[in-house]
Amino acid sequence: MIADELLPNQLILDGLSQAVLIFDPQNHLVAENAAARALMGSDLKLIRQEGWPAAAVLFNSRALESVEAVRNRAIDARYPVRFYVYRTGERIPAWMSMLRHSSDAAFTMITIEMPDWTALTDIVDSYLKEVAEVVSSTRGHVDLIEQITRAKGNENLLRRVGGFTRLIHVHMHRLGRLTQLMDRLEKIRTGRVREQVAIYRRKVVLQDFIEDFLEAMDEDTLVDPESDAGDPRKRIRAVIPGRIAVAASTEHLSYVLRDILRNAIMYSMKAAPIKVVAYAHPRENTVQIDIIDEGYGIRASESDRVFLPYERSRQPQIMAEFGYGLAMYLCKSEVEAMNGRIWFESEEGVGTTFSIKLPAWSDDSSSG
Repeated sequence: MIADELLPNQLILDGLSQAVLIFDPQNHLVAENAAARALMGSDLKLIRQEGWPAAAVLFNSRALESVEAVRNRAIDARYPVRFYVYRTGERIPAWMSMLRHSSDAAFTMITIEMPDWTALTDIVDSYLKEVAEVVSSTRGHVDLIEQITRAKGNENLLRRVGGFTRLIHVHMHRLGRLTQLMDRLEKIRTGRVREQVAIYRRKVVLQDFIEDFLEAMDEDTLVDPESDAGDPRKRIRAVIPGRIAVAASTEHLSYVLRDILRNAIMYSMKAAPIKVVAYAHPRENTVQIDIIDEGYGIRASESDRVFLPYERSRQPQIMAEFGYGLAMYLCKSEVEAMNGRIWFESEEGVGTTFSIKLPAWSDDSSSG
């Protein structure tokens, strides 16, 4: 029997497969649904606070047409206007409609499609597994070749084979790094990174964690083989109070620290010092980690590109080093998945400080 009562509007919105955001005539976010919360993540909090201006900034990232222009077209259109937004590394189809109230005030509704990437996810998972096996096997073969040539003692042969194995090593290092980046991107794109963080969140005593992290840090796996970076551990000094602990996933925190330190090492002079400092914000119940370098710095004109995917600074010192333009985008997504925030301050020719703020550990953190 059909119920006499109409379903509540929010229940209907949450039942839709598309992400829905509705803004009132004063540009406040007045409605959202479950799919929007899943797609937007922590960015939705900013949209709730700032309204349409925050949404415009987020949706204009790498957009072919600004959402302001789309909105202007939608005002006069009889049907929803199609456009694209850029989220989780993908261009996603979206629609914008103007909802007219009886008072003729117009509400703006954005609907964003949630494509099914199941088949692609399966293929990418298979690819990553196969590539990881190839990288491991090839590195083992290179090590064996080097051992054989050294045992023979033939210097001419050693030089020729050494150049060959060095080339293989560089390519395998880059392929291995790209594979890891793709693996992290895939987890972010499919939403699994938040599930992983929730599963592996635990108490992380920063002094012990960072000490172990730096001791285990291997230059050969941290920095691109063609970069002449020396021993990076000699350049890094950590100042971490023993009482500080955060609620975080050690795997994802390691990814973030490794990527930021890699950039600090590669984009600075060989002997330039790097400092890792942590301190608590008791009133906020958070802990801040600063990674401070005295490197090339980031031009003000390039600052908007830092956390965008597939983007690299166009400064000559940066372009001279090999990179994919994904690391900082991944770091931002992973820090936010840990309920944290990441930002930076920089001055060209002086240096850069990347800051991470994470929830401090408390007795009830494991249930959060």
